[in-house]
Amino acid sequence: MNAAACINAVVDALGLPANARVDIRVPKKMLIEQGAPTSTDKRAIQEGIDELLWFAACKPGTVGVPTFADDVREYVEIAVIGCAFRAAAKTSRLIELIHRAVPYPVMLIGADDQGINVSVAHKRRAQNEAAKVVIERDITTHLTDPVKLTPDEKDFLDSMALSKQSQRHLYALYDGWVARIEAMNAAHLIGSFSVTTDENQLTRRRAAMDDYERLAKENSLLRSQAAKAKQISQRVDLNQKIKAIERAMEQAKQAMGGKQP
Repeated sequence: MNAAACINAVVDALGLPANARVDIRVPKKMLIEQGAPTSTDKRAIQEGIDELLWFAACKPGTVGVPTFADDVREYVEIAVIGCAFRAAAKTSRLIELIHRAVPYPVMLIGADDQGINVSVAHKRRAQNEAAKVVIERDITTHLTDPVKLTPDEKDFLDSMALSKQSQRHLYALYDGWVARIEAMNAAHLIGSFSVTTDENQLTRRRAAMDDYERLAKENSLLRSQAAKAKQISQRVDLNQKIKAIERAMEQAKQAMGGKQP
């Protein structure tokens, strides 16, 4: 299955109405002009992106969901964008650049030689420049093959349908997609996908995933140090720290599933 077909499979799962579809190719030159702050980023776009496609514009006139605005953010449209990445592309950096380049919140579906990436990023007004928006953080989940889905991946794609998101306003709709991508990332670790609208549970899961990611980095660093340690006492000390971190990582995984550690 080629990149375009993989991306289309995910776009189709969103169940967007026909009048929301745009289906136009976005020139890389435009992305370079809008979202490449350095020459390295310009080169990454030029060499790493095969094709950039704007699939849909979700706004009140196309999906029937009202806009949202408060002191922090304004959501008047959600852009659904697909990107085919070339082999050896700097995928994570390119995902960030695409989110930064588009003034609206983006549902980004990317295909590379490792599979499919589905990415979102909430945006807010820049504190010092009223006309600018900044991303709070981008969240990406990975599907190895949208044709041979695992049961959890199938449940994830089924849950992404527009009809299953909040219709209160565009921020709530987008936040539903964010929560499902977070749930898929949790499922990769705990082995079960579950959707919740409980704000407390969502907050706990986000905190647990942040803890797990921090601990995993620390664990990796300690393992590297232990492998290089020449003194037995150093290795013993590092191994004890590693075991403590791994226990904490297990507690974080339990918290992702709703269990109290």
